[in-house]
This record gives sequence, structure tokens and C-alpha cells, in this order.
Amino acid sequence: MSGPVMIVAVDGAAGSGKSTLARGLAHALGIPYVNTGLMYRALAAASLAADVGPDDARRLVDLARGLRFTLRGADPAELEVDGYGHADLMTQDVESRVSLVARHTAVRKVMRDMQRRLGDGGAVMEGRDIATVVFPDAPLKLFLRADPERRGARRADERGALDTDAVRTALAERDARDARTNPLEPAPAAVIIDTTDLSIDGTLHAAVEAARRIWPAEEG
Repeated sequence: MSGPVMIVAVDGAAGSGKSTLARGLAHALGIPYVNTGLMYRALAAASLAADVGPDDARRLVDLARGLRFTLRGADPAELEVDGYGHADLMTQDVESRVSLVARHTAVRKVMRDMQRRLGDGGAVMEGRDIATVVFPDAPLKLFLRADPERRGARRADERGALDTDAVRTALAERDARDARTNPLEPAPAAVIIDTTDLSIDGTLHAAVEAARRIWPAEEG
């Protein structure tokens, strides 16, 4: 493929289907997949291990600068955090702290610089402010939305949780914390995809169609 660097910015709330869509789209386009949420989860985990409080912005910045993020694997290459497995970043302690450590402007600046480096050669990057802050000039901006009931059910499935109501409540609390730092709004010119009633394949099809309008598939 030719043309501009292939940066796809995918924003949306937790449970809207961002991760599944972003990974599938990265595979379809042949570029890396970067889940920026894992970066903030890694900082939350590191702060717990180092006994750094979520209000201590200066020490959180130091911890963030010490984290090492790499792109590993293939089809697609994905973000990995050196020293942390996926399960380490999905604990309830991390979940309850991630919004608190991510709310600091200085922390987000450090993370934003890292994210831009990770996406420098092209990537499908997902988060909450990728199209508005990290890559505002991304050729393709996608914004995923879904109703709270559907989002809660998806998150419960992802976590293997039996109590969907509890997951939905926790998700609403997370939304409220995140919104105080980073109100979730689609970027100008973003393609909005409502995933409430869309299957995984249907969501991916809509995203691939949007991408092909910018980067047509090469023939031959």
C-alpha cells in the first residue's frame, strides 16, 4: 500500500468493542496494534508494587518513564509491557486504580510521547483520546459507542464474571472517573460506529470499509 502513514485512531468507552475491532483491523491492514489502556494499567500495577499513591504525580511520572513498551509478535504485532503479563494488568486492584493514575496531566504527557513513538511507522491505536490528542492528524479516526447494558455484558464476558450487574456498576464508576479527566467525545471527522447491535464481524467490516476508502487494497 502507498500513501500516508497508516495511523488508525480508535476511541471509545470500555466495553464498546475497541480492542477486538482494533486487533482485527490491524491484522487486515498488516500494521501493529497498540492498546494504550495497557500502558496506564502498567503504571497502575507499578504504582501498587512501589507503594506510590495515586495522588503522587511526580513519582508516577518517574514510574511511567521507567516502563518499557515494545511491539512484539506478528499478524499483528502487539504492545507488550516488559515485566508484566496480561493477567498482571487485569487484576481488580489495577482496575480500581488505573483512572486515578491516568488523570495527571504530566503522566499523560509522558504516555502520549511514548504512544507517538510506538505509532510512528503506522499502527491501529486504541484509547480514549487517540484521535483528539495523540494523533489528531490520523488519516482515519474511528469512534465506537454502545449502550451501557451491552458494554457491561461484554466486559463481564471478557472477565469471565458471573455477576453482570456488578461489572456494569464498576464500569459506570470507571466511566465517571475517566470523564473527569478526559471527556469522551468523537474527534472531528471521526467515523462513528455504534456497536450495540453489531457483531464482531459487522463492526470489523464497517471499519475495513472506512480504511479502504483511504488505503485501497493493492491488486496483484
